[in-house]
Parts: sequence; C-alpha cells; structure tokens
Amino acid sequence: MRQFIVLSISLLLAGLAGCATTTPSSYGNFTQSVAANDQKMADDAVKQLVALYPPANTRFNLQHLTPDAFGSTMIEAMRAKGYAVLEFKPEPAGQGKPLADAPGLPLSYILDQAGGSGLYRVTLLVGNQSLARAYQAKDGTVYPAGHWVRKE
Repeated sequence: MRQFIVLSISLLLAGLAGCATTTPSSYGNFTQSVAANDQKMADDAVKQLVALYPPANTRFNLQHLTPDAFGSTMIEAMRAKGYAVLEFKPEPAGQGKPLADAPGLPLSYILDQAGGSGLYRVTLLVGNQSLARAYQAKDGTVYPAGHWVRKE
C-alpha cells in the first residue's frame, strides 16, 4: 500500500513538472477558434495588461512568433493603447531566439481549448508572472467564464 502511494505521488509530481515546463514551441494559439472570438479575447487581454502595467511606461518583448489572429490583434491593440512592443524576429536559418537582453518585459501567450467543451483559456506570461482567464463559447461568441487570475 505504501509503495502504491509513493508511486502515485511520484507520477503526480512528474506530471505537474511537465506542465510547468514550457519551451518556445509551446507558446501561441493552439485552437481553431473564429477570428472574431480571437479579437474579443485579445482585446480583453490588453484591457487586463492596461490595468496592471502603465502603457506609456512599459515595453514588452515578444518571446515567440505571432502568426495567428489572436497574436496579431493583441499586438495591434497593445500598440494602440501606447505600449512599445518588440516583436520576435526569427534568424535567417528559421530558428528564432528569445530577446532576453533587450530592455523591457518578456511577454508570451498561450491560447488553448479544453477538448470539445467550448472552454478556452488565455494565459499571458509577463516576466515571471502569469495572467490567465477562461472563456466559454456560447451562441457563436465567447464570454468570460471567470475573473483574471494572477500568479506572481
């Protein structure tokens, strides 16, 4: 019985460690959501950034490419609010490198979905902090399914 408990705890910890580790390829939009919903979630994410980081005094350095509608909409909205945004530029060989030396706060995002449940999650990683919020898809649009959660 004791071995079973130790094994269960070990597997649980190994699983959690895997969830906590993120590589550059694990950032971005992992959904097939509608562009209008991406825009709504991106605007809400920028609204939360404005509440926490003063726009005219904050510079963000993106840590990954933003080829999706959510990322491009979020960058556009951030610049419209007055943020300086340094976009991620891949090296000629196709391998990009995060801009750790550039002044400003590193910024990454993850947009994912919980199976076919219609639940989406936006996670913003700013430096060592994360901001997350869930959204529920209903009647062709998304609605916040809770408050923003900030982990310091």
